[in-house]
Amino acid sequence: MTRARTVAMGGVRDVPVPDPIARDYLLLALRIDQHAPGTVDAYIGPADLKAQVDTEQLRPAARLADDAAALRDRLDAEVDAADRRDWLDLQLVAIETLARVQAGERIGYLEQVTRCFAHTPTRTPETDLDRVAAELDTLLPGDGQLADRLADEDRRWMVEPDRLPSVVDRLIERHRARARELFDVPEGEALQLSFVRGQPWAAYNWYEGGLRSRIDVNIDRPIELTRLVGMLAHEAFPGHHLEHTAKERALIEDAGRMEASVLLINTPECLISEGLAEAGRAFAVGDGELTDLLVELAPSVGSALGHDGASLVAAAERTATISSLRHALDAVRVNAALALHEDGWPRPRVVDYLVEAGRFSPEAAEQRLAFIEHPMWRLYVHAYPEGEALVRRWLEGVAEPERPARFSRLLHEQLTPPALARKAGPADTAA
Repeated sequence: MTRARTVAMGGVRDVPVPDPIARDYLLLALRIDQHAPGTVDAYIGPADLKAQVDTEQLRPAARLADDAAALRDRLDAEVDAADRRDWLDLQLVAIETLARVQAGERIGYLEQVTRCFAHTPTRTPETDLDRVAAELDTLLPGDGQLADRLADEDRRWMVEPDRLPSVVDRLIERHRARARELFDVPEGEALQLSFVRGQPWAAYNWYEGGLRSRIDVNIDRPIELTRLVGMLAHEAFPGHHLEHTAKERALIEDAGRMEASVLLINTPECLISEGLAEAGRAFAVGDGELTDLLVELAPSVGSALGHDGASLVAAAERTATISSLRHALDAVRVNAALALHEDGWPRPRVVDYLVEAGRFSPEAAEQRLAFIEHPMWRLYVHAYPEGEALVRRWLEGVAEPERPARFSRLLHEQLTPPALARKAGPADTAA
């Protein structure tokens, strides 16, 4: 396999030379990023292609849409592997859609989401949200608003700022060790953790290539322990960091599929990526383990619960259950995004809905709405709950002992949302 030199954040590396399809795909991806900065989430491909795009005249967005359609037309003749062909086809549909929107074409919000993720989001019935809230209400009895009682519960488990770095390091090593038990963790992978402010997200994995990631954790809001446990599983192991390092080895270095050397926001690969990162929490911390982990870490985070055994275990059991229910309640984000962008609700009404249906405080509702309104993330908000639901159904298509092996496929292969939807059933034991 012919190889060339490239420069990524991780340093100068040898990479395979892309075939014509991958080369044109990478150029197209880099060009759409010039119209919508941030669309390229990471680029670890050939440096000469990046330099070419950086120095050439800006191509009109409408031209890029045509380029995407033309590249799709070439797939049948130039790409032999069906999984690669299907993956490229759906990625190109998304790129064409993004380019057409940048060119000023009017495409409805729901249609954009469907075309960009190869998946149509569904609203969660209000009765389901009410049922979850009722369970939370039972766990947190009192006269105040449920959002206020949830905030009080959070304060009991807040990680004191001066202890955050050591707790993060401890959790990362724990999650890494668990991932090594279940999956193939590439030798030589490395993580750098940073704490930031002023971002619309809670945490972010920046993949730098060479098996290295930087994870930024937003500390604008205090972080409670259960959220931190799940956040680091999502961003690191077995989530984004493990996925990106595994795919760099399997797809780029071993298979020479150089299209995988660019990561594109608001494309089908993101629905898979966020879905596996969310569903992967169950592998990082299995059923019944969260309570023990909270008890273990409580003394090191400055917990206000006290440290006598029985009361601490009871408090940990309760907050572990609460954490699971609140995660289920997060589906309200899909409803809110569709209400704002598809149904045309005014902004104040959406804030009220997040407070009433999502049981968020007004401040938390505003923070979530800021993400839903953001030009880059207004589509992306669906990737989390929709991706997780899709991946969970796919994992449940096999028996429990086989699920780590099935999950590992998400880390190494070019799978698409429609492929997972087709295979999400008990009859599919081989896929």
